[in-house]
Amino acid sequence: MHETKVALVTGANKGIGHAIASELAGRGFTVLVGARDASRGEAAARRIAGDARPILLDVTRADSIAAAAERIRRELGRLDVLVNNAGIARSARPSAASLEDVRAVFETNVFGVIAVTQAMLPLLREAPAGRIVNVSTRLGSLSAITDPTFPMPGVGGVAYGPSKTALNAVTIAFAQELAGTPIKVNLACPGYTATDLNGHSGPRTVAEAAREPVRLALLGPDGPTGTFSNDAGSIPW
Repeated sequence: MHETKVALVTGANKGIGHAIASELAGRGFTVLVGARDASRGEAAARRIAGDARPILLDVTRADSIAAAAERIRRELGRLDVLVNNAGIARSARPSAASLEDVRAVFETNVFGVIAVTQAMLPLLREAPAGRIVNVSTRLGSLSAITDPTFPMPGVGGVAYGPSKTALNAVTIAFAQELAGTPIKVNLACPGYTATDLNGHSGPRTVAEAAREPVRLALLGPDGPTGTFSNDAGSIPW
């Protein structure tokens, strides 16, 4: 078995995922840089200092997920951290959003997370202290978006925001099933970050956005499970 701890980050060829992968590699992990496109994944891994390896992973394809899990077991024999970062957005007024777009967003942001987590759980169960971090957003918090003072009303629409609300519920379900095991499952909100997802309109850098996911990936044995937080603290559901 590979002696160094191993982390898999989905959607890690750019943006927040790449920053998370870079930070974990800098902390001594062997990091698997998940990407749908092999050449982009290879280029992204080369930009990371440390042991970073590209892995072809399309979270919407069962065959791709199964192949990735098999490769991790065959080549490394372990997985300590899974960061479900891959996500997409489609923007349209609720009244004008196409169901095709809504389904596509849920396919990646919700079903993809369930599928990848299920595939990687056997490896994570064998790890001494498995950690699962799902990247969410305050736009998925019903408490936040119904607060009259919320600064971005309506931004989540009927696709992206609701997909993250569903992701939050999915995360709790896994955390509850895995309670009593060494595995901790938590949600991180990276904040409004300048990425391709929003046309680089966010004020936060990807390095700042990576802080909370990395913190949760490195939780000690006394750390929490089933929580939703950003680098300022807990977020209401």
